[in-house]
Amino acid sequence: MREYLSEKLRNVALVGHQGCGKTSLVEALLFNTGKLTRMGRVEDGSTVSDWDEDEKSRGISLSTSLIPLEYDDHKVNVLDAPGSSEFQGEIKNAIRVADAVIVVVDAVSGVEVGTELAWEYAKTYLQPIIVVINKMDRENADFDRTMDSLRATFTDYKFVPVMLPIGKEADFRGVINVQTQKAYYDVGRERSDLPAEYQEEVEEAHRFLVEAAAEADDNYIEKYFSTGELDAEEIRDGMRKAARNHELNTVPVFVTSGTRNIGTYPLMEALIVYTSAPTDRRVGIHREGSEELTYLTAPQREDGPLAAYVFKTTTDKYVGTLTYFRIFSGMMTGGSTYHNPKSGVDERFNQLLDVRGKETIPVEKLHVGDIGVVAKLTKTKTGDTICGKDRFTIVTPEFPEPLYAVALTPRTQADSAKMGVILTSLCEADPTLRWRQDVDTKQVILEGMGEIHVSLAISRAERLGVGMDTHLPKVPYKETVTKTASTTYRHKKQTGGAGQFGEVSLRVEPNPGGGFTYETQIVGGAISHSFLPSIEKGIVSVLEGGVIAGYPIVDVRAVAFDGKEHPVDSKDIAFQIAGREAFKEAFMDGGPVLLEPIMNVQIAVPEAMMGDIMGDLNTRRGRVQGMDTVGMKTVINAQVPLAEMLRYSNDLRSMTGGRGIYTLTFSHYEKVPSNLAEEVIKAHKAETAG
Repeated sequence: MREYLSEKLRNVALVGHQGCGKTSLVEALLFNTGKLTRMGRVEDGSTVSDWDEDEKSRGISLSTSLIPLEYDDHKVNVLDAPGSSEFQGEIKNAIRVADAVIVVVDAVSGVEVGTELAWEYAKTYLQPIIVVINKMDRENADFDRTMDSLRATFTDYKFVPVMLPIGKEADFRGVINVQTQKAYYDVGRERSDLPAEYQEEVEEAHRFLVEAAAEADDNYIEKYFSTGELDAEEIRDGMRKAARNHELNTVPVFVTSGTRNIGTYPLMEALIVYTSAPTDRRVGIHREGSEELTYLTAPQREDGPLAAYVFKTTTDKYVGTLTYFRIFSGMMTGGSTYHNPKSGVDERFNQLLDVRGKETIPVEKLHVGDIGVVAKLTKTKTGDTICGKDRFTIVTPEFPEPLYAVALTPRTQADSAKMGVILTSLCEADPTLRWRQDVDTKQVILEGMGEIHVSLAISRAERLGVGMDTHLPKVPYKETVTKTASTTYRHKKQTGGAGQFGEVSLRVEPNPGGGFTYETQIVGGAISHSFLPSIEKGIVSVLEGGVIAGYPIVDVRAVAFDGKEHPVDSKDIAFQIAGREAFKEAFMDGGPVLLEPIMNVQIAVPEAMMGDIMGDLNTRRGRVQGMDTVGMKTVINAQVPLAEMLRYSNDLRSMTGGRGIYTLTFSHYEKVPSNLAEEVIKAHKAETAG
């Protein structure tokens, strides 16, 4: 692949709901540029974008693929992002490094949750948007209904059809260019005369397009108001300006069938003329030693300070680590050393690569605005910045909190030794994936955005040589007391030699929000000062494993107020045991209860589904805090016990057909209802007995 200077580069993120046909669309574009002799199919696992084994087996995109298209003396870096909301990290980072967002919408389903999610991210990063209504050849496909769905959902935007469909469903055979009023059949490379039956529809769409073009330029709007028209070149230029300026909220709309390769040639042209060169991008940075946000302002220059953002890393058992980056300023050459300010190390970029799916193409140099790949970096992960002598970091996206968790156990001792390293590398590659050792439940927990997301990580770990079994995570309950209780415990042991003796009188009290505290109120020397820490040590040994159900003890004050010792047999271990057992007895008399984590839950669903969601929350012991309307969605705010939310992502998907999304954050701990607490305690006793 040849070198491309900045003005000949374009970077676009291809996004949309799962199943809207993004990958098939990319396949058609590649075929049109001559890079493929035949188009692959998602169903056969033969597409360039979905090259990963997991993607082939599942038949969906699971990570962002980089697919450069070479066309009309330009290179268009297409980032084919997954559509599932479980891969929000991939979608956000793809949009972060692009300069325009192509939102693909299914002509049958219209706007879906993945459409709204991608749209929200594009808006956050001030990206211009182009819409492609795809799958026009499918049964029940309807261009007008899809346009109505877009306008009703994104009310702040003006949707301007640049192409109109010729026919629909099985009869979809081409598109009409609204500006030239010519027909383009099949792939759309050759123009033909407009069919007479479309004349009125096209004239109306043409007037709307001219108005949108005029609004993009003060001179054009003046001329349009005075004469009522613009010439062809002014219309073309105005629409290009409108499409490239995110502040105008003007969205050009194209029509295609990716699988049948209809209407794709005009879209390919639009990827060049309706999107900006990458040097126009403004990028937020933090300079070394300062948290103040500053900017690398446009236009970015080849001779400017190097600034590259790492948006994706992959680890292969044979190839090693591949690091994907976008250059926002400066240029890079193979064999050079660059700095990673986050890890504080210099990394050598031995061989720069262009990547098309799984194919790697060596290049000597990458210019400002380009997207490239390098192998075998050791201290650089997703979200890092690569720079030169000027030390700064590029602002990273904010990623959502995990929603789905599994507990992991290694299958063998060898797996146990490697598990932590492999999990760490997977989580460094994906900011929405986390693992931790839960101190409360003693489990290794892997957290992600959903079942598919987490199972994919486990599958990748297995390919890297670590076998793990999964289990439902335990809820991190805690134990405490609800009333004051006292007891006296005597530890006495005589076995023929030196004996053990220690007697402790202990009181436990509720200590809401104060954690564990230990006090002594012993007077008159009943117990020597040297043994007082021994009592505390014995009590502390109980705190982690609990008394009633094996969970950590919190918010308890323990007060040693009396006791006895023996001049010969009293020793440290005797008072440790006496303190421990006295605490257990007093705890059991202090009205012990289990506490459970309560989560703040925010659920966004179509208004028609609100009743079902509310009813379901009631069955989960949820308390609704309030509701809001955002666009066409109802947002429900509630507090729900974590125990009831462990597999909510699966349940919500089933209830809403994938149209509901939610967030989950910790709020506080509350007492578990006694009937449920009994079940937890019973399960613990059965587990320890077994």
